Amino acid sequence: MSIREPTPDQQVERIFEWRRGFVVTWLLAIGLRTGIVHDLAAHPGATAATLADRLRLHEAYTATWCRTAHGLGVLDLEDGGYRLAPHLDTILTDATDPRYLAGYVLLGTEIATRDLEATAEAMRTGAVVPFQGRGDGFTRLVAEATRGLQTMTVHTILPKLPGVADALAAGGTVLEIGCGTGTLLVAIAQRFPSAHCVGVDIDTDSLGVAAERLVTAGVDDRVRLHRGSVADAVHGAQVDVIVLVEVLHEIAPAQRPRVIADAAAALRPGGWLVIVDETYPSTPQQAREPQFWFPLMTGFEELLWGNVLPTREEQEELLRAAGLTGRVDRRVVGAGFTVLTTAKPG
Repeated sequence: MSIREPTPDQQVERIFEWRRGFVVTWLLAIGLRTGIVHDLAAHPGATAATLADRLRLHEAYTATWCRTAHGLGVLDLEDGGYRLAPHLDTILTDATDPRYLAGYVLLGTEIATRDLEATAEAMRTGAVVPFQGRGDGFTRLVAEATRGLQTMTVHTILPKLPGVADALAAGGTVLEIGCGTGTLLVAIAQRFPSAHCVGVDIDTDSLGVAAERLVTAGVDDRVRLHRGSVADAVHGAQVDVIVLVEVLHEIAPAQRPRVIADAAAALRPGGWLVIVDETYPSTPQQAREPQFWFPLMTGFEELLWGNVLPTREEQEELLRAAGLTGRVDRRVVGAGFTVLTTAKPG
């Protein structure tokens, strides 16, 4: 069956639609930065004048923000007062919800915007500005952008893996590869108070933030941080579950086989490997499928970082080559994230 070619006017409409997405992203970011979003989440029904007075904002600017947000579906208007559209209060302000996306919005405006501008020049030079060494603010914002996935991992994925909850309740061990600023480690330690946790990363800035978070949360006695490799951090097959959340695609392709092999070696027989990541399309036809749009976006946004997203075939070959030859459960969640789980053969 042939696909009807779009008309020139339809292509113009698409460009305006893409441009609206850009404006809405910044509209949300400004609402988060100024406090409007959180204020409306706490006090729905406020007028623009009330918001401006309460937050010490310019009234005309605030009114324009509200009118625009209403017109584009971010706000609803009832009896002259504004409230966030359904569910946006949770999605934009509740960091404990797996759908939380405020960090992702701010990552787009505060990091991706600058990186994409730099990518125009890097297209000529091939320059790379890696994740590591970008400083404390960058690592915190990246962690905030992935917080929803971390919440899903702790409260939805891990408890449903056969034997994991019992193992961790009995003092078992969780290893996080690419632990970053420690948000997931803290959540795991709090969700499974008898478990021992190990976090491995190569970024000094991230580990510094993680150490602070562990102390603040009061779990530093059960969580150990290590800068370097998995093989140096864990000796022998003793780990009950290993997690990588938005990390696999950030590991250089040449280094991935060693990392996954070390992970497999660290798992006890029957232990679980959990990977939450994006899967790059394997074919041009897949690239047009909606489940691959987000991975395509990520691959382009993180081009300057030097990140290369793996395809399904590359992911599964990594597992097989590491000796993880059992069944691999795969499912797509959210906008296009892949959850991979597999147990080490006994």
